[in-house]
Amino acid sequence: MLAKYQEFFTGRPTTAIARSLLGKQVRYQGPDGTTAGYIVECEAYLGENDSASHAFNGRRTDYSESLYGQPGSIYLYQIRAHYCFDIVVQPAGEPQGILLRGIEPSRGQELMAQHRKMTGFNMTNGPAKLVQALGIHSRKLDGQPLAGNRLTVDLDQFKIPREIVTGPRVGVNLAGKDGQKPWRFYVAGNPYVSGMRKRAMDLTSYGWRN
Repeated sequence: MLAKYQEFFTGRPTTAIARSLLGKQVRYQGPDGTTAGYIVECEAYLGENDSASHAFNGRRTDYSESLYGQPGSIYLYQIRAHYCFDIVVQPAGEPQGILLRGIEPSRGQELMAQHRKMTGFNMTNGPAKLVQALGIHSRKLDGQPLAGNRLTVDLDQFKIPREIVTGPRVGVNLAGKDGQKPWRFYVAGNPYVSGMRKRAMDLTSYGWRN
């Protein structure tokens, strides 16, 4: 199983891996139950040459060390009081990753609502929101492989987007060298995409083909 995950998360450009993650299901088996959701939005970060990356210009700290780990492993980091979930991609030592920005709940919705103290599209339409909704409140899983983990991505059961939209990443320095690069990918019309306007939402199929 480990080899399967490492193969999926390497061997092609990080942007291609990010696109292929849309529709895959992320799942967390927490102490209070299982939560899950289909990935509808993510961003690619291309390592030491990417001005928006934690590893830009070779920056390497104890905090970001897991970003240099094996492909298909977990990089959990904290911004202020909030946690975000990156998946490490490319061979070890090449610090590239994919940030999950939005998921469509598929399991444990009531539990997710309890974690977030709300329901509706705002429950999981952002990187910190989805981590909180899943029930993750620490960095304990940081650096661990997705394969066979309590926090994992199901590569076999998935939905297929009807259309994938690309655009600039959110919350990065837009004046930076790579600030405007179209390395954000999302399912067109899915209401769980961050910042999706109501008039653009597809409330019938949520942007899926199947």
